[in-house]
Amino acid sequence: MSTQTLLFIILAGIIALSLALFQYIYKSKKRTKVYMLLAFLRFVTIFSVLLLLINPKFDKTTYTNEKPNLVIAVDNSESVSYLRQDSKAKRLIAELKTNKELNERFNLEFYRFGKEVQASESLSFDEKQSNPSLLFDRLSQVYNRTASPIVLITDGNQTYGNDYEYSTNRQKQPVFPVILGDTTQYLDLKIQQLNVNRYAYLKNQFPVEIIAVYSGTSNASSQLKITSGNATVYNQNISFSKSNPSQVVNLTLPANRAGVNSYKAELIPIENEKNVVNNIKNFAVEVIDQKTKVAIVSDIIHPDLGALKKSIESNEQRQATILKPNEFLNQSNDYQMVIIYQPNNNFRLVYDEIEKLKLNKFVIVGKQTSWSALNSFQSFYSQNITNQTEEFQPALNPNYSTFIIDNLNFSDFPPLVSEFGEVKFSVPTETILFKTINGTQINESLLATFEANDRREAILLGEGIWRWRAQSYLEDKSFTNFDDFIGKLVQYLSSNQKKTRLNVTYESFYNGNDDVKINAQYFNKNYEFDATANLSITLKNKESQETKTFPFILKNTSYEVDLSGLSAGDYSFTVSVSNENISSSAELKILDYNVEQQFLNANVEKLQNLATSSNGTSYFIDDTNALLDNLLKDERFVTIQKSSKNVVPLIDWKFLLAIIALSLSAEWFIRKYNGLI
Repeated sequence: MSTQTLLFIILAGIIALSLALFQYIYKSKKRTKVYMLLAFLRFVTIFSVLLLLINPKFDKTTYTNEKPNLVIAVDNSESVSYLRQDSKAKRLIAELKTNKELNERFNLEFYRFGKEVQASESLSFDEKQSNPSLLFDRLSQVYNRTASPIVLITDGNQTYGNDYEYSTNRQKQPVFPVILGDTTQYLDLKIQQLNVNRYAYLKNQFPVEIIAVYSGTSNASSQLKITSGNATVYNQNISFSKSNPSQVVNLTLPANRAGVNSYKAELIPIENEKNVVNNIKNFAVEVIDQKTKVAIVSDIIHPDLGALKKSIESNEQRQATILKPNEFLNQSNDYQMVIIYQPNNNFRLVYDEIEKLKLNKFVIVGKQTSWSALNSFQSFYSQNITNQTEEFQPALNPNYSTFIIDNLNFSDFPPLVSEFGEVKFSVPTETILFKTINGTQINESLLATFEANDRREAILLGEGIWRWRAQSYLEDKSFTNFDDFIGKLVQYLSSNQKKTRLNVTYESFYNGNDDVKINAQYFNKNYEFDATANLSITLKNKESQETKTFPFILKNTSYEVDLSGLSAGDYSFTVSVSNENISSSAELKILDYNVEQQFLNANVEKLQNLATSSNGTSYFIDDTNALLDNLLKDERFVTIQKSSKNVVPLIDWKFLLAIIALSLSAEWFIRKYNGLI
């Protein structure tokens, strides 16, 4: 409280006392107990009212005790049960939950993780992937401001995501790994890794790389065999020793038959080998007899060109070539689609050639685009020339229905730069991305598609798309999502196939641990997306002839069904619409592979390194008493008393209003009782 406020309070007290004494003592000339009481009540009333006018502020301090959190994260993947450690993990969880001292000292928080992370203590040990890296990412966001040691109950075997051993760079909590498994080394051969392209081209050869690993002390020999159906397409004898425990085999196989071709790579087991599941890896290659060639035509050098080429060629079914306008004219017949980047006056013949060949195109404009030339080359859209630039950020149109678009957090993407002003279209368009200026979305297209004269076209009104690809990598640690976005746009523009009312999106084959998801879009007779339809998929296993039917669920502007968990095999399926004579049929293959069954031991070394780098300690599952003792004795994890100081104005003190009302009421009653009114 300031000195000035204190002086005002003293002055208020003097004024209140003076007025009370003047009215009841000096003016009445009486000093009885009744008049003294009335003077006191009047003093209280006046002084309280003056205090409300002064409204002094007081500091109010409150104290709270904050216990540290103890985060208990359990590996819920299949490898734990495969190593026969699931019952031990459950017993440890039960012991931690019921330990009285532990609960008094910590707030216990339970998580389980596989490919995803969930706040839960229920365990099934049936998840097909294990991603500890994602766990640490999530925990570093939630517990970045509190003392929250992490008890990590896992075998340390990772099958998905970034290497978790270096996760302590992102989170500052000590990690106490509880190792599920032992360090016993068993004699074992396994295919550590198999690298092969997903696609190959008919009558070509495709490369295969196999890394075979041996665990043992004596020399061992085996045979690597690759079969397709009942035919052996490759075999090779390989030898291992303690000093040479791995072999890298590079080979090529012929692509003689179009479609999905499945293969099995196998290391023939050696004597006394405990785990033979990891000796086998199934793989598949889709052989295609055509390749989409895309021409990127530009008269300038810009990083967007490289980003587009990389995104397009991330799918090996496509090839992109960056060309000058005159180079494109000399080889225009080689391409099925054209990307025109920032056209200027040199593009007139390019537009004439595209018109003659009836090619689909994707036009990207920016600061160096000549709108006077572009307005004269075509009649589908136009813009007034302002010679001013503007930055536009993207906002996804959730109602876009021409093809399925996933939201890549476009609102967080850097802005694109283009000429200021509105582009006016003379044909109906479908907007994929709207423009956003200074955080406000406007009803103008940033990226749009349209169909005219039996051809398809897209236009992007801004340069700098290379920054989008970089931002996508920063968010997802991969270019895949952005490349898929560009790939879907290119796929749409590469085809002149007429729009159908039922479109189904799927992969020709899936690995055993992949998410098997199929998407579909259904349109009414006016080719508007129908969000009220009832879609289902009937799946038939070709070998067992077993048939199952699953419903689709609505997801934004598409329908989706998750078939993850199906057994390996060849399937045919039919997607149909209830009460409509519309359906779509196709086939898919699920390869037999379970990555969680490839491990014989816990990854002790990596877990110990994780504990050391995070200032924690590692324990084996049979030594958890030491874990409990150390957690209870560790002086880093103590209850903290926190104080919170709030400045409270007197006007918020409701008791003062009650005192004023009470003193006025008492004064009136006493005066009335004594006949002074």
